[in-house]
Amino acid sequence: MNGPRLADSGDAPAIGRLLDAFNREYDDPTPGPAWLAGRVADLIDAGDTYVVLAGTGPDGLVVIRERPALWTDAPEWYLAEAYVVPARRGRGLGRAMMEHVVGLARGRGVAWIELTTTEDDQAARGLYESMGFTRFEGGDGGLSFYYELELD
Repeated sequence: MNGPRLADSGDAPAIGRLLDAFNREYDDPTPGPAWLAGRVADLIDAGDTYVVLAGTGPDGLVVIRERPALWTDAPEWYLAEAYVVPARRGRGLGRAMMEHVVGLARGRGVAWIELTTTEDDQAARGLYESMGFTRFEGGDGGLSFYYELELD
């Protein structure tokens, strides 16, 4: 397994393929891998989006959006997407990427990381909770879980 690493805009085609596969797996609409690659390259180059990749394919990604925090002068991170291809699930790739994300966040002085996931995504919920994320419940039309990890 190739360890997690921070992607650059040159990785956009692989990121586009993974994001497209993610949406297709869950029957969500997708503009296609080429469009996603272009959009991700623009966002990475703008400096407020980070993507962590891992695996030989690569086989997984975590997309982070950085924004200014309201209650502190440190930035906050929103975990926008996390995905591991089905064949690589259950082998620690998601945990390795999330540990990498938390390490990057700490090193950049991020105040906290937040994310949402659904009630039925028990594997993701278990991972986030095992890493110290605090769960808050809510949502319209179905139970969603909001998680936050405060970083000292």
